[in-house]
Amino acid sequence: MKRLIIARHGNTFTADQTPTRVGCHTDLPLVEQTLGRNIGRYLAQQQIHLSKVYAAPLQRTMGTAQLIIDQLPQSLPIIPNHDFLEIDYGVDENQPEDRVIERLGRYQLALEGNTLPTAEQIITAGKAVIERWNQSAQVPHGWQVDVKSIIANWQNFAHRINDHETVLLVSSNGIIRFAPHLLDPVDYQQFIQSQSLKVKTGSIAIFEYSGDRWQCILWNERPS
Repeated sequence: MKRLIIARHGNTFTADQTPTRVGCHTDLPLVEQTLGRNIGRYLAQQQIHLSKVYAAPLQRTMGTAQLIIDQLPQSLPIIPNHDFLEIDYGVDENQPEDRVIERLGRYQLALEGNTLPTAEQIITAGKAVIERWNQSAQVPHGWQVDVKSIIANWQNFAHRINDHETVLLVSSNGIIRFAPHLLDPVDYQQFIQSQSLKVKTGSIAIFEYSGDRWQCILWNERPS
């Protein structure tokens, strides 16, 4: 058996700040250390021995990886992996969510021929676009996301994990939501019927390869 543990980085906004869509072009540091440390403590408590640790080369992902390692009995180097940088949110980069929803809602309604929508219609339409992104990874208009390449990166990365290895990879929400494509197509369809693809900050997913297929045994769990 081989195992892939995926972690989303910790928080990059404090409780009194307005969060924005932070993509690959914005390199924010962590504003807390608890979430990363909790992941490390969880792995230690579960006696999960890591073989290698990878992280996207951004402050928030590398920092989280180091916080995890600091809680483990073994010291491992962090291997930067550019394949798992966050996506490019395009025109919505660094925009607060209400503005993102408004833009997407207006665009969607215009496609449907509604050129004089109400504010309520705009918000409803925008939220529906975001919901499709979270549930089935349908890329909203204006975001620069090469879906085929991201899926191939996950599959190639997982394929290179050796038998009996347990590998940790720290990445971001926009990238991690494509990891379930490691599952076979039938299992993937069942997965997205029961799970949101959006992963909370400081949460983990665990995939195990046994026999001839990957299985997701844990998804979007935030250790406490």
